[in-house]
Amino acid sequence: MAGSPTAWFLVGPTAAGKSAVAQYLAEREGLDILSADSMLVYRGMDVGTDKPTADERSRVRYWGLDLVEPAEPFSVGRFLEAAREAFRAAAARVIVAGGTGLYVKGLVEGLDAAPPADPDLRKRLSELDVAGLQEELRRRDPARLESLADPRNPRRLIRAIELAECGARGVRPAREPGAPLVGLKPEPARWRARIAERVTRMFEGGLLDEARRLRERGDALSGTARHAIGYAEAFAALDGTLTVGQAREQAVRRTWQLARRQMTWFRHQVRVEWIDHDFSEPVARLADRVWAAWRKHGPNPVILPG
Repeated sequence: MAGSPTAWFLVGPTAAGKSAVAQYLAEREGLDILSADSMLVYRGMDVGTDKPTADERSRVRYWGLDLVEPAEPFSVGRFLEAAREAFRAAAARVIVAGGTGLYVKGLVEGLDAAPPADPDLRKRLSELDVAGLQEELRRRDPARLESLADPRNPRRLIRAIELAECGARGVRPAREPGAPLVGLKPEPARWRARIAERVTRMFEGGLLDEARRLRERGDALSGTARHAIGYAEAFAALDGTLTVGQAREQAVRRTWQLARRQMTWFRHQVRVEWIDHDFSEPVARLADRVWAAWRKHGPNPVILPG
């Protein structure tokens, strides 16, 4: 791969419309799509992650999908290794589309070696509940707590405290301020309605059956997969601790909370030119607006592991 790779970035929160726009532009311009979504890496988790359909994948070459089994852990480092393969194959003909901020930041700023786990600190932290862990992180690094995608996940809280304790940022600062990424910023009321519609479509489209199949495979799911929005609710419905209606409502609520945290993360962590929209215009017209922003700024350089 000659020279430094570049890509067109389309970022933003979940259910903002990124997938449809990326698909449209990839087909029109002959581009590949690299998914920057931490849930799309799991095989067999298709309905609940709104993964591109077989038809969409027949028309556009995708990267970053179906990389590991749901029982396997996954990391930013592993994502960047997969991204390297995409850029080797597609060179500069890549759209990076997704809302997992650390994946995006890892691509545009690179990863430093994170400090190793501190056994003594981890032992002490493991005795705290979620509220205690949040307070520990807030005291050390409130911005890091604000940027966590799942601030109620004990494992992520403990690791964030370790990083804060060592003064590590996990990603190194960008070498120079560059062109902004391009992101979609939906109008809130219609956005929340769209989230509800998506969750309803997932439950009606076989999410419970998919969750049942994941359990029947016999492998213990990783913590990330087991607690994923939609799947956690589907498992609860299968267990009878929630009705299907309650599971659907809870998934809508958690998705909306995630979406708002993602917007907060992007506002604080990377430079983005936001394109406001309210879902009323055709995908082609919104895609034209994204394409114009990309053409104005040019593609963004990407930093990949050696």
